[in-house]
Amino acid sequence: MLHEIDLSRADLNLLVLFEAVFAERHVGRAAARLNLSTSAVSHGLGRLRRLLNDPLFMKTPKGVVPTERAEALAPGIDEALRHVRAVVARAEPFDPGTTRRRMVIGAPDGVSAVFLQTLLSVIAREAPGLDLGIRQLLPLPGEEPDRAWRDVFRELETRMLDIAVIPSGKGPLRFESRILHEEDFVLVLRRGHAFLARPTIETYCDSGHLVVSESGDPHGFVDTLLRHQGLARRVALTVPNFMFACALVGETDLICAVPRRFAERFAPAMGIAIAEPPLPLGDFPLTAFVPRSATADAGLMWLLDKLTAAAARS
Repeated sequence: MLHEIDLSRADLNLLVLFEAVFAERHVGRAAARLNLSTSAVSHGLGRLRRLLNDPLFMKTPKGVVPTERAEALAPGIDEALRHVRAVVARAEPFDPGTTRRRMVIGAPDGVSAVFLQTLLSVIAREAPGLDLGIRQLLPLPGEEPDRAWRDVFRELETRMLDIAVIPSGKGPLRFESRILHEEDFVLVLRRGHAFLARPTIETYCDSGHLVVSESGDPHGFVDTLLRHQGLARRVALTVPNFMFACALVGETDLICAVPRRFAERFAPAMGIAIAEPPLPLGDFPLTAFVPRSATADAGLMWLLDKLTAAAARS
């Protein structure tokens, strides 16, 4: 965004100011958020407009609206500030009792929903100022298992994610890994479903199926296993997360494969049944990954320790 010649006259606080005005859409509210006067924010916006050669924000009766250029700049400014904050946070001694950091964990919702309550209890007790972001992760469609999570590792390296939890024990050597626990899949379906009375592979294949797929790709790992046995199923619906899937199977005749711990925690409360699959779906390690370059970050390693303990107790 900034050419090298501009950096000598650029003030990082102007980007923080941009972030606040862009979020609040109001100069007065942005000033309150930054503990500045309205005139100080207006003066800073003037400097930023000259630096970037654009009005950036246009006045309206209810506040301000960003220009097209401001909308285009916003993601880059957000990313730049997040990197700077991460660098500064890692440089400071970490005290969980006083920290005001924000960290992001990525995981499939069928995984994060299981450990999150336990982890949040620990954070509330030991690090009440730590803010947490949870990102939904799903494998890239149509990719081999070793490559299906490559975008996740890229986001770890760029610090878009601080920790990633994925159903794979393999990762590039430049990443530190911890196996949280072994997991497998079970089926969830409505109570009274025909499969429960006759849990055969024939009944299973004749049923309609629901697949969790963020992209909408209906082909899942189960289809690969069935194909190896000369079998096939009909995927009648795809949805982007496991929680949505469980909500839907109770109202339909669809069957969905979900992680066992997730099913055991949420299926009874949602009034749906759990069944063992009629063919082995395999088991896999749930593994937390962080870049090796980030292991010197005491705050990140504290969170990784707490996540590991929470997953063991969940």
